[in-house]
Amino acid sequence: MSTIPASQTELVEGTAIDLDEVMATMHLAFDPAFGEAWTRGQCAGIMGLGGVWLLLSRRCGRPAGFALARGVLDEAELLLLAVQPEHRRFGIGRALLDAVAAEARSHGATRLHLEMREGNPASILYERAGFHEIGRRKRYYRGHDGSSFDAITLACRL
Repeated sequence: MSTIPASQTELVEGTAIDLDEVMATMHLAFDPAFGEAWTRGQCAGIMGLGGVWLLLSRRCGRPAGFALARGVLDEAELLLLAVQPEHRRFGIGRALLDAVAAEARSHGATRLHLEMREGNPASILYERAGFHEIGRRKRYYRGHDGSSFDAITLACRL
């Protein structure tokens, strides 16, 4: 586990200039067996749209995680949240999630939702943050070995 103190963690607003950092973190954070990671083109494409924001987490100036979200009217969606394995268990995921919620509230959102693969260990984080299941897409995610996984839609009131 990392020896960098949690107190030396910062959240900063990101832009398309930070796409290399986002992709490096995504590569480390998402297991390729589940097919959840976005491509560079997908990230670049959505980051250019209105209502989308990127938050970066850094520990001692080094990339640690990110969250990508968007807001439309009174709803917001957490599109991606990733924390590099060596930086897990320091509250970075929760800090990113709380910052996304705060940003969404500041733009008038009253509900935050997300979608994740069934069995994703982050479900504990989302449950503790007040999210609950509102829907399910059967066999939505495809693993590299041909296996499929349900997508679970979660939401919480802001």
